Amino acid sequence: MAVESAAIPFPSEIIMPLAGWVLVKKRELGFEWLFLAAFYGALGNTIGSLVAYYAGAWGGRPFLQRYGRFVLITRRELDWADRWFGRYGEWTVLVSRVLPVIRTFISVPAGVARMNVWRFTLLTFVGSYPWSFGLAWGGFALGENFDQLSDWFRPVAIPIVIALVLLGTFFLYRRIRDVLRERSEALPGEDEPIDEP
Repeated sequence: MAVESAAIPFPSEIIMPLAGWVLVKKRELGFEWLFLAAFYGALGNTIGSLVAYYAGAWGGRPFLQRYGRFVLITRRELDWADRWFGRYGEWTVLVSRVLPVIRTFISVPAGVARMNVWRFTLLTFVGSYPWSFGLAWGGFALGENFDQLSDWFRPVAIPIVIALVLLGTFFLYRRIRDVLRERSEALPGEDEPIDEP
């Protein structure tokens, strides 16, 4: 969860349901443990978001425009997060934690704007908790019905795995392509210094 919130594409939609599933199938723990799973998910989100916040506060947007490609961040995503933060202000940090894509990048403009770090931390944790809880509960609910699901999935397990690998590969390909395209379209001086003759 910390990795995702540090603006590295590693979706919480996979991480937290697996956490909820493991609580049921591996540990045989009850529903009340979802509150702890959500706490740790929100804590991870907060830690990763602080990394992105300080990247924005320390290096600002020029730093992220220059080096964001190494973690597959495009300027389009930075622009999108900037617009959200500029339009809705600090409360965007709270609300965006339950919105896919925006939740990953909203910390950067908060850091660039030098939002109060304590308020940022509190709003991030509070906004991340219900997202983490909901995803963990989804995995928990699936785990409770594992026997029925495994009977249903057995004949289609291999095609599903192949489809997931292909989707993951396609997602990574698109991210890399977008970053490379953006880099090739950058004007001289925007991304790299111009070589003197």
